[in-house]
Amino acid sequence: MSSHHIVRDDQEPALIIANGASRNEELLGQLLEWSPLVVVLDSAIERVIDLNIKVDVVLGDFDRDFNPYEFLKSQQPIEIVHAPDQNKTDLEKAFDYLIERNIPAVNVVWATGKRADHTITNLTTIVKYRNLLKIVILDNHSKVFVLPKKFEKWYPAKTIISLIPIGHVTGIHSENLFYPLKDDSLTIGYRTGSSNHVIQDGMVKIEHQDGDLLLMECID
Repeated sequence: MSSHHIVRDDQEPALIIANGASRNEELLGQLLEWSPLVVVLDSAIERVIDLNIKVDVVLGDFDRDFNPYEFLKSQQPIEIVHAPDQNKTDLEKAFDYLIERNIPAVNVVWATGKRADHTITNLTTIVKYRNLLKIVILDNHSKVFVLPKKFEKWYPAKTIISLIPIGHVTGIHSENLFYPLKDDSLTIGYRTGSSNHVIQDGMVKIEHQDGDLLLMECID
C-alpha cells in the first residue's frame, strides 16, 4: 500500500476514508495517488495506519479512549479536526469540512458494507450535498453518485447501471438502456431502476424532471 499521495492540486478530488468494509487495496492505492487531500474518519484511523497510509486530516468526535494527538505522532504533519456535533454523521462533517475549504469534489471509500444502517445513511445523505460538492462513493462492486437533471456518459455495452430514487423521482427519460424509461417515475421501496444495462457501446443519456436520483455503475 502506498504510504503517501503524490498529487498536490485542488482540482483533483479529495479522498475520504470512512469506516465501513475494507475494499480492494489496488483501488485504494489508485485513489491515494491522485488525491490532493486525504481525510480519515476517526473510527477508521487505526485501520488506515495499519496499512501504512499517510493522511492529511483525521476528523470526528473522538469519543473513544485514545488521545489523538499522542496516537497520531507518526502521522505528523496532520490536522486533527474535532467535530462533536451529534446531529450529523462523521461523513457529513467531513463533507462540511471540504466545502469550507472550497474543495469541489471528493471520492469516498469504506462507506458501505458492515452495518446496514451506516451504508443506507451514507448512500442517501449525499443527495443533500448535490449543489455543494461532487461526491462519488466507491467500493469493489459499485460507483455511486447523484445524477444532475441531464446526464450523458459513454459506456461499453452490457455495463450494469442501476437508477435508485431517493424518495420520489419523476419525468425520467433514458437512451441506450435495455429497459428504457420514457417519462417514468421511480419511488424508493416501490419501484426502482435496479439492474438495467447498456445496450451498445456509446453514450447513455438520462434526464429527470424532479427529485433526487442516484446512478450506480455496478460490477458483479
